[in-house]
Amino acid sequence: MLLFHADLLLAPLSSGSRGNCTFVGDHRSGVLVDCGLSTRQVFARLEAVGLGDVRIDAVLVTHEHTDHVGAARILDERLFQRQGFRVPFHLTRGTRMGLDHRCLPTRVGLIRAGSPFRVGRWAVDPFSVPHDTRDPVGFRVTDGRASIGVITDLGRATRLVERQLSEMDVAVLEFNHDLAMLLEGTYPWSLKQRVKGPHGHLSNVQAGELLAAAASGRLQHVVLAHLSEDNNAPDLALAAADAALLKARVGGVTVTVAAQGAPVGPLRIGSSAPASRPHRRRVIAPRPSPRPVLAPATQLALF
Repeated sequence: MLLFHADLLLAPLSSGSRGNCTFVGDHRSGVLVDCGLSTRQVFARLEAVGLGDVRIDAVLVTHEHTDHVGAARILDERLFQRQGFRVPFHLTRGTRMGLDHRCLPTRVGLIRAGSPFRVGRWAVDPFSVPHDTRDPVGFRVTDGRASIGVITDLGRATRLVERQLSEMDVAVLEFNHDLAMLLEGTYPWSLKQRVKGPHGHLSNVQAGELLAAAASGRLQHVVLAHLSEDNNAPDLALAAADAALLKARVGGVTVTVAAQGAPVGPLRIGSSAPASRPHRRRVIAPRPSPRPVLAPATQLALF
């Protein structure tokens, strides 16, 4: 799926409670946001979306839960073998403290929320999100023309998150659960409380409210991410996103549901929105039956 003629690409390789990894870059190089998918799957899915030869310049880690960082150590070695240099894994000091030693990569670049840094041609802006880990962040990546953000694993919206979202051309945004499905489901009550709590995950309603409040005219594409396979359904998330965009009076935004079992994209991002975008499109990513091979689980992930 290609949107506009520009160089910045997005490919959500996997999204959900069993592993997360997203590519941001171009056909030559880029970064991975999180690495909770097995290394074999990371490379296979890059190949599947036509990015098998791309150079990975860095891995950006949002937080220490295994579904976001479980493959870091093995991925570090495989990237060294493929590329001949140690790729930096950028994470906050709190994430480094919480990281299981079995996941620790060789080259750690400590970052701070609110302190932008560069990775090659990419400018990266990490920002705080409320989640039940030591120092979790979201990321906004830009090439100076267009901006892609990854906002997942947060229990509520904040003014900072709203501001970051308003500056994005593409937002990978968490639509984790439908509240009724969660409350009526089989999770233990303590886990239900964590998921729906202020440091858990966004519901469809919460994500829709965030999108309605912060979506700007520059927004071209929204990827609905980290859907719970037990407590959500793509149609419910899509309906919430559509209603939010209608409320925000933002047209021409393509909405895609990221998948756990298959990559999406690559999406090609335009440097600016067209003058008139009167309609929205909806695309549901395929969800094949085979379950992906995930990184070894050594920590509890908050579903």
